[in-house]
Amino acid sequence: MSPQLCEFHLPLSPEELLKSGGVNQYVVQEVLSIRHLPSHLKAFQAAFRAQGPLAMLEHFDTIYSILHHFRSIDPGLKEDTLEFLIKVVSRHSQELPAILDDATLSVSDRSAHLNALKMNCYALIRLLESFETMTSQTHLMDLDLGGKGRKPRAKATHGFDWEEERQPVLQLLTQLLQLDICHLWNHSVIEEEFVSLVTGCCYRLLENPTISHQKNRPTREAITCLLGVALTRYNHMLSATVKIIQMLQHFEHLAPILVAAVSLWATDYGMKSIVGEIVREIGQKCPQELSRDPSGAKGFAAFLTELAERVPAILMSSMCVLLDHLDGENHMMRNAVLAAMAEMVLQVLSGDQLEAAARDTRDQFLDTLQAHGHDVNSFVRSRVLQLFTRIVQQKALPLTRFQAVVALAVGRLADKSVLVCKNAIQLLASFLANNPFSCKLSDTDLAGPLQKETQKLREMRAQRRAAAASAVLDPGEEWEAMLPELKATLQQLLKLPQEGEGMPEEVAETETVEEVEGRIRRLLAKASYKQAIILTREALGHFRESEPFCHMDPEESEETRFLNLLGTVFKGPAAPTQEKNPQGTAENLGPGETGCKDKPSMSEPEKCRENDELVKQEMLVQYLQDAYSFSLKITEAIGIISKMMYEHTTTVVQEVIEFFVMVFQFGVPQALFGVRRMLPLIWSKEPGVREAVLNAYRQLYLKPKGDSARANAQTLIHNLSLLLVDASVGTIECLEEILCEFVQKDELKPPVIQVLWEQATEKVPCSPLERCSSVMLLGMMARGKPEIVGSNLDTLVSIGLEEKLPQDYRLAQQVCRAITSISDRRKPSLGKRQPPFRLPQEHCLFERLREIVTKGVVHPDPLWIPFKEAAVTLIYQLAEGPEAICAQMLQGCAKQALEKLGEKSAPQEAPTEDTTVLPTFLLMNLLSLAGDVALQQLVHLEQAVSGELSRRRVLREEQEHKTKNPKEKNPSSEATMEEEMGLVGATADDTEAELIRGICELELLDGKQTLAAFVPLLLKVCNNPGLYSNPELSAAASLALGKFCMISATFCDSQLRLLFTMLEKSSLPIVRSNLMIATGDLAIRFPNLVDPWTPHLYARLRDPAQQVRKTAGLVMTHLILKDMVKVKGQVSEMAVLLIDPAPQVAALAKNFFNELSHKGNAVYNLLPDIISRLSAPEGGVEEEPFHTIMKQLLSYITKDKQTESLVEKLCQRFRTAQTERQYRDLAYCVSQLPLTERGLRKMLDNFDCFGDKLSDESVFGTFLSVVGKLRRGAKPEGKTVIDEFEQKLRACHTRGLDAIEELEIGQGSSQRAPSAKKQPAVSRHQRMASAASDNDFVTPEHRHSTFRHPNTWQQVSRKKLRVTFSSDESSEEELSAEMTEDETPKKTTPIRRASARRHRS
Repeated sequence: MSPQLCEFHLPLSPEELLKSGGVNQYVVQEVLSIRHLPSHLKAFQAAFRAQGPLAMLEHFDTIYSILHHFRSIDPGLKEDTLEFLIKVVSRHSQELPAILDDATLSVSDRSAHLNALKMNCYALIRLLESFETMTSQTHLMDLDLGGKGRKPRAKATHGFDWEEERQPVLQLLTQLLQLDICHLWNHSVIEEEFVSLVTGCCYRLLENPTISHQKNRPTREAITCLLGVALTRYNHMLSATVKIIQMLQHFEHLAPILVAAVSLWATDYGMKSIVGEIVREIGQKCPQELSRDPSGAKGFAAFLTELAERVPAILMSSMCVLLDHLDGENHMMRNAVLAAMAEMVLQVLSGDQLEAAARDTRDQFLDTLQAHGHDVNSFVRSRVLQLFTRIVQQKALPLTRFQAVVALAVGRLADKSVLVCKNAIQLLASFLANNPFSCKLSDTDLAGPLQKETQKLREMRAQRRAAAASAVLDPGEEWEAMLPELKATLQQLLKLPQEGEGMPEEVAETETVEEVEGRIRRLLAKASYKQAIILTREALGHFRESEPFCHMDPEESEETRFLNLLGTVFKGPAAPTQEKNPQGTAENLGPGETGCKDKPSMSEPEKCRENDELVKQEMLVQYLQDAYSFSLKITEAIGIISKMMYEHTTTVVQEVIEFFVMVFQFGVPQALFGVRRMLPLIWSKEPGVREAVLNAYRQLYLKPKGDSARANAQTLIHNLSLLLVDASVGTIECLEEILCEFVQKDELKPPVIQVLWEQATEKVPCSPLERCSSVMLLGMMARGKPEIVGSNLDTLVSIGLEEKLPQDYRLAQQVCRAITSISDRRKPSLGKRQPPFRLPQEHCLFERLREIVTKGVVHPDPLWIPFKEAAVTLIYQLAEGPEAICAQMLQGCAKQALEKLGEKSAPQEAPTEDTTVLPTFLLMNLLSLAGDVALQQLVHLEQAVSGELSRRRVLREEQEHKTKNPKEKNPSSEATMEEEMGLVGATADDTEAELIRGICELELLDGKQTLAAFVPLLLKVCNNPGLYSNPELSAAASLALGKFCMISATFCDSQLRLLFTMLEKSSLPIVRSNLMIATGDLAIRFPNLVDPWTPHLYARLRDPAQQVRKTAGLVMTHLILKDMVKVKGQVSEMAVLLIDPAPQVAALAKNFFNELSHKGNAVYNLLPDIISRLSAPEGGVEEEPFHTIMKQLLSYITKDKQTESLVEKLCQRFRTAQTERQYRDLAYCVSQLPLTERGLRKMLDNFDCFGDKLSDESVFGTFLSVVGKLRRGAKPEGKTVIDEFEQKLRACHTRGLDAIEELEIGQGSSQRAPSAKKQPAVSRHQRMASAASDNDFVTPEHRHSTFRHPNTWQQVSRKKLRVTFSSDESSEEELSAEMTEDETPKKTTPIRRASARRHRS
């Protein structure tokens, strides 16, 4: 049959064209061989030139054969075929309009053109798909091989780039579909297969991942246009919806492409309904199915999110079908729906001109967003905060929502998720930056205006109510309303007159009748009937001849007379009152007196104006109230965020720093606290955190907004000075580091230093504190550039050390510290050949320092002590021969003290037994100075002198090496010599160290030295706390003793007993705190001497004073982490600090265990002992605090092996546990471990240890919670073991309740073992207690320590003699505070030090 008479059916697969079908159906007659294809293609081309597009009817088999052999034929033939087919289809599309318009077209011609159209399109689309498949495979092959040159070679081979050829083909198909080709079909209904053929190729092109590349943008646009035509002209909506849903589920790269296409169809093509169809399909997806299909959920979520950004108004009408996904398990879908709501709020539902329905919709969306701020998934909570941040930044959040959303953000600051916390901080920062209230948000500044305007509003409302009441209420009616209650009150007063005695209402002598009437009216109006009756009674006696009090009918009863009189007063005319007292009219008018007779009624404009003013006032008060509430929330947030500044996550810390910068710029007073708190982060090891701190201070302080450079400098100095107010030493050091960094980078401009010098020299007027802070800032900057101070040394000396009365010791102290910054504080390195910078002894600086210190010692100025400490430090760092200067200083001060002593004793001519008394402050100053000199002398010897000896030795060795000048140099001998020189250098170092040590041991405290002269006085003060009971003196003496002990091991050993006695027995917290620091330093310098006294150091961790506990915790942290103290069982004392009532102490303990957890298995090794001590009946802690402590400590156990070992140890502890409380504690510890299947098997292996304890409900419940935790992440094979364990638990629990004696065979022997051991343990405890009661001071052994809450320490029952501190004790033995010889620890444990010089600096 001729091809023209056949009908071409579009096949589902190419093979169908080879099979004979129905009547008149076209079938491919022959698949040509590859070698015949070129000739047949040429024949087709010739036929096309003769017949046009209808030539395809005769030569379709040729194109089919090319497609059949596509992978095998020559690339040139493929390209020629594509080019030829494009010509054929293009020619056909040009001819079709005329053909379609031809009314005389025969049926056969129409059928021929229809078949040709279907054949041409089928061939072109099949060829397009073949090229696409080949290109995709080539691309994948290139990716697998990793070859970058594959694609260029392919392009060179083919001669064209397929990715550039796709667009013209798609445009040609679009042009064809835009024609009215449906007329070629019967009844003008185009067959579905043809539309599917054309659109199918588009979807297959979209499946290629490279379609999303930027270079393929023209192709994407062409596909969108082609599908848009199919949608508008060929009813393709249903098929497109289904296909889009399928593609979103399987191809992640398609979401943004399909969003662009759908939004274009909805806007440019008018196909808004397709958005609703697609969204409806997504909404009908089962949430449970999506939770199992994360890939599909991700595609849908991305599609919805981006679609909402592009066409939110169109999508909004379909939002109701998506609400079910808010309750689904997949968090990505929840995020997408919430993001869509936020976009609608931003783009559609924003503004003040919304209709009521739109406002309701917006409020519903915002309610939903707020509700999901508490979502169970942290990603959803985080996303909600991000969306609110956008809404706030674009000012789309209604003012009525501000407080609620701010409260949400503040609440999320405590979220467990770091991401949520970070986004909460960003949201609060956005609130600050976009707040509608004020650029300065100080709650203290807002409280005043708010109170004032609120009062004004109350007054305006009261006036309005009064005016309304007077205009509306009739006095007669009001009188009738109050008459029953007034009559009852009057009757009660007439029966019981004494009831009115408690509220006297008197009539003043100067009051007129009208004034009293006004008072009575006001009392009646306020329903104060009792007071009104009493006042009327008084007025009757006072105004007997005045109206209306004179008209009293004696025949009437007293009750009737009073009621008539009160009625007359209340309802009486106002005219007489106004005539007599025009100024008091407003006061005296009653509720029934409007004054309408004399004053015309208010006009309508005036009423409107008053209403407007009231509305404005209400709006003002509401504005101030909102601003005040917002400021309070920000202040609350500051307190929470400041605690997050030391989180481990760098990004959170950076967000916190940026937040405080913004808060500070908005003038919130509490922001200064956060700005100060971030200062220590300058020492952070994280470069990002350190740089964030520097940037924050640059932004806050280096960029002030002023009119000139000088004004900027003054502002900068003022702001920095505020930071120094009440700043701690640590804060000052941190600020110094920051300023040093700025100075070294030349970020501080010269005008800043110039203004500082002007303030320091008083060239510009400033307060003493400003002058002092200027000197302090100059000293800080001098660390970065010493010449700032070095070039003006004489000026500084004249500023702070000039002779004047009274001496400004605060300024002098800062001058000393500023000058100290020009010296090299570090130990001189061996690489430096130049001697360190020092000034001669005769320099005026040292002369002035000596004079000020010597003269000030006799004055009771508390600022003298910190000044002389800075002066002594400066002398030892800058002076040549500082020991001589300080010796003169000490001698001068001692001479002044003796002179004072002489002055006191001179008037006592008569010989008496009384001894002369030295002023306490003078003795304190003297001992404090001696202690500072002793410590600085030690530092000078071990750093400066030792460094100088090493420097000179190296120079001498180099000089000797040069003078020898060997003629021949042997490389091997040179290497040997260098090795020997290294050994010689080490030996020389040890020799120098021994020399310094010898000086400290034998000479510094020798009787010939100045320091030695102060030792007897110091020991006398410390040994006699009863005689020298002044707190300041005791503190200074104890600190000085600690400094003297640092010098010599011999002296330290002889005084350790005294030091620890004072540490234990002193009643002054400051003394105990100082001595804790001193003994900590001694533990580092002389570890072997202090080691036997270690329990006394641990004992201070339970000191009743918070200050001492904090100091002890800090000292023990350093000693333990530096391995200077053996970590024994007493570390449980540190664990108790985790529940300390003082937050600072608890934070210190937490930080200690955080650091200790990084030291290998330290926490793991200590845990069994800590558990035993804390759960001990005699010295443990309560159950709840025990849980708090162990939850923190067990969180450090993260390794599986450690967990398994601990499980085994804890299970075995059940055998030796003695009380039910210990059973519960052990069970709780097991429940807090991160158990795995292997850990559970350990518990099963040791089930006999705790099986008999399961009768206790608490123990049983705790083990059941372990089972619950194990089930959550258990694998199917592990659930069998869990079920077995739970069955054993329940069986054992039930049997125990039924009083069954044994759980399993052998259980009885495991229970009898601990009972046999109980008695000896108790007897040992009793013997220890009795031995302890025989001594007057014995440091408690740890098994008797009370690990109690610091405020509820248990009293130990041992009998102890109290050491008294009084001045009327007779014998020296009673005055002594030292331990007796038998109390001194004898056992010493040598601690080897790695280097002879390791701990001396």
